[in-house]
Amino acid sequence: MSNTDYRLFYRRNLPHYQPANATLFVTFRLAGSLPVEILQRLREEYEHTVVAFDKTLSLRERSEMEYAVQRRFFGRMDAYLDTGGYGPRWLEEPAIAQMVMESLHFRHGHVYDLDTLSIMPTHAHILFSPLHSNSGKPHSLSSIMQSLKGYTAYKANEILGREGSFWHHESYDHVVRDTEEHERIVKYILNNPVKAGLAAAWRDWPWNYTKR
Repeated sequence: MSNTDYRLFYRRNLPHYQPANATLFVTFRLAGSLPVEILQRLREEYEHTVVAFDKTLSLRERSEMEYAVQRRFFGRMDAYLDTGGYGPRWLEEPAIAQMVMESLHFRHGHVYDLDTLSIMPTHAHILFSPLHSNSGKPHSLSSIMQSLKGYTAYKANEILGREGSFWHHESYDHVVRDTEEHERIVKYILNNPVKAGLAAAWRDWPWNYTKR
């Protein structure tokens, strides 16, 4: 099996889970946009908390607790990214943000159904549902992100006149569990520029999109 084949579950530094017919919330960021020591500390805290779960809990209870821990992990990571005080801010270049926006829209109807997105100076949030390929299985998250990040990295480096890593190698992803969470995530994505002080209202941010 190649690293772009559809898999229900896979794990690199973070857990990744893709059930069929899922809607996925994905955040991907620029290489060097977070200090290594902060990431290491967050991961250690995450792993320590999960390992410390009461072994007598039911599978459902442990799943709920791990979900809560993952949300805290993501929230703290995203808060660091929103400050924009570390690493490059290449996505604030209009030409690069526009190119990434167009690339995200280009894949709509081909490999996923695009719901909502926001491109921030150091990272991007997207909400989409992978479509099924000719094999009858959904396009894998790994193949979607590999294609998207590979192409946009090449084009961005061309615009910037540089070489080297553009995106961080791994993305954060989460399976949307129900309608209530879906609406919460849509609001979170669209209001991220407002929360970061980049726009007065979500409709004012040129790199926001929602199909609503």
